[in-house]
Amino acid sequence: MAVNKGLKSLAESSPNFSNQALQNAINELKIGWVIKSIELDTAIQENTVLTTSQKNDVKDTINNISYLNAGRYLNDLERHTDTILDGSILPIDTEVANPTPGTFLEILQTVQAVQGLVPQLYGGTAADKSRSVNDHLGTLNNIFLETDDSTQPVFTTLKESIQFIANANLATETALEAAYDDLKSFLNTVRDDSTDFQQTLDTFATAVATAHTNFNNALASEPYLTKREQLEQDRGRITAQVALENTNLTGIRDYVSSLTNGLSYAGVAEDESLRKLMSRVAQTPAWVSYFEDYRKNADNLNPIYTTDTDFDKSALINQVYTDSGLPDVRDPLDLIGVANKAKRDGRIDTAGFDPLTAAQVITKSCEQLGITTANRSIYSQSELLLNNMNQEDRDRIARALDLNEDSNTLS
Repeated sequence: MAVNKGLKSLAESSPNFSNQALQNAINELKIGWVIKSIELDTAIQENTVLTTSQKNDVKDTINNISYLNAGRYLNDLERHTDTILDGSILPIDTEVANPTPGTFLEILQTVQAVQGLVPQLYGGTAADKSRSVNDHLGTLNNIFLETDDSTQPVFTTLKESIQFIANANLATETALEAAYDDLKSFLNTVRDDSTDFQQTLDTFATAVATAHTNFNNALASEPYLTKREQLEQDRGRITAQVALENTNLTGIRDYVSSLTNGLSYAGVAEDESLRKLMSRVAQTPAWVSYFEDYRKNADNLNPIYTTDTDFDKSALINQVYTDSGLPDVRDPLDLIGVANKAKRDGRIDTAGFDPLTAAQVITKSCEQLGITTANRSIYSQSELLLNNMNQEDRDRIARALDLNEDSNTLS
């Protein structure tokens, strides 16, 4: 339900969505070689002379030590969020004329739909299926700036590591920054009429890769090794999050469609004729089983038997037992009452019981249930039989609870 206060202003203005918070956070990381790395990656990306293939070749060459190539993964992170905000991360359906491009609103709505559909079909939460809101939109939702526990956020440890290494003023870092500048300057001089620049481009790119290797080697011992390992870990978390979001969002339309189709097919099971049809035309065993067993499982469902823990289960059995008016016979000396209860017990074959006395019914019932009667008085038999039948009442309730739980369990 929408809250009315402020609703009019939403309709009369634009939200101006942006990834400014992420940009600000990345700006905080522009320290030492990271500044030059980001500038170089931007120069490669924005160059209008290099072909896409040449750009990719240069990027691959200088990504030999990926955790040092911060410009690559930080700019990729920002570009990734741009595609979310403009909806372009959603694939265009090229099989239809004038396909409708995706939007940020569509992304929000489908992610919201997933949060409700996954629990319906799988139980648990969408997070259990790596489909939480942050599994789709965490890069925009400050996932690298905040944590839910005592650990430090990714960007916090990343900045600390970059700052620590930059403060050392290592010669290999200075050499790397110079290699970055040389390649960037060359890219800025390339013109549309330039010819035969590939060899020079390769030379500058190789120089960056070599500088990466030398800088990496300089960080191979303490006090720098711990910070190097932290850089590697933080880069891994960033690239893994981007990859997860990309996978989830590029396929979210099909994912939601599969979930809603599953629920829609399940909905026809309420109609007996359609249920029979589905069990006949479906070829997947799980589908056949669902529709064939639907009526039985539906009959087993009873909301009074729904519980969450074993403790609740025991208490619920006692409650249902009492609410059902049980035990309906309490006194084993009441032979008529015990005998009548025996006649209602579904385990006992009552054929031929009509002409028998209460004592005879008790004895025969004991024999059928495997209760020893030899050398036992009728009152002892009655007590044992009554205890057995009262326990059966409890067991019957427990079985009904188990059937309800089984029928209500997603599988």
